[in-house]
Amino acid sequence: MVNQGFPTHGSAPVRVAAMALFALYPGVGTVAQESAADIAKKLNNPIAALVSVPFQLNYDQDIGPTDKGERLLVNIQPVIPVSLNEDWNLISRTILPLIDLKDVPPGNDESGLGDITQSVFFSPKALTSGGWTWGVGPALLVPTATDDVLGTEKWGAGPTAVALRQANGWTYGALVNHIWSFAGDGDRTDVDSTFMQPFIAFTTSKQMTFGLNTESSYDWEADEWSVPINAMITQVFKLGGQIMSLQAGVRYWADAPDTGAEGWGGRLTYTLVFPK
Repeated sequence: MVNQGFPTHGSAPVRVAAMALFALYPGVGTVAQESAADIAKKLNNPIAALVSVPFQLNYDQDIGPTDKGERLLVNIQPVIPVSLNEDWNLISRTILPLIDLKDVPPGNDESGLGDITQSVFFSPKALTSGGWTWGVGPALLVPTATDDVLGTEKWGAGPTAVALRQANGWTYGALVNHIWSFAGDGDRTDVDSTFMQPFIAFTTSKQMTFGLNTESSYDWEADEWSVPINAMITQVFKLGGQIMSLQAGVRYWADAPDTGAEGWGGRLTYTLVFPK
C-alpha cells in the first residue's frame, strides 16, 4: 500500500463504524473445528444460508481532478437468509454505505450516508448436478444519500444474479447486476450501470481464506469503467461466544474515470456471524 494508515478525519458515524473494525481484544479463542470449516466456506458464498453482518472499511486515494482527494468508505452489509420451503431460500443482501470524502471536489470535505443498494436472491437449496449453487432476483437503488456529492439522487432497479461452485477448499464464481434509474432528481444524470464481481478464493485447513476478486462497474451513460482488483486474507475465529472473521487486503485500480480513484487502496472487514 502507498499509505501506511487510514485517515482520521470525518463525521462521528463514520468514525464509530470504522472503530467497530478494531473492537478486538486479547484472548481470541478458536472455533470448533467442524463449525469453523463450515462457516469459513459459507462466508465465501454470497448466498449462503448464514446470517452475517460485515463492516467493510475501504480506503482510496488520488481522487478528483487534482488527484488529491481521499475516500473512506464503510459498507455495512447485513446478509439475512429466509427459508421459503423445502426447496428454496430467499437471501437479503443490503449495502449501507457511510462515506467520508476529503477534497472531493477540491476544497470540499463531506461525510454522511450514501445510497443504499438492496438485493434479494431466490436460491435453490440443492446444488446442480455439476455442484453449482445459484440465485437470481431484483436489486434496488435507494437514494438515501445525505448530500448530493455522496449519491445519485435517483431511484433505480434491475436484475441481479450469482453463481458459484465450491470444491476441495476452492470457491469460484461471479455476482452481477444491472441497475437503471426510474425516478428521482431530473437534473441529475440517469443511472445505467452494470456491476460484475468475479471471485476466486481458497480456504486452508486452518480456516484462513486467500481471496481475489474485482468489483468492476461500467457506466453506460458516461461510457466509463471502474475496475478495482482486490486481494484479501480472511480468518474465522471466536471471541467468547461470538463467532466472527477479520479480513485484510489491498486493492489496485486497474481502470477508473478521470476523476476516480487511482493507484493502491486498502480494505479491512470485520464480520459478525450468527450460525443457526
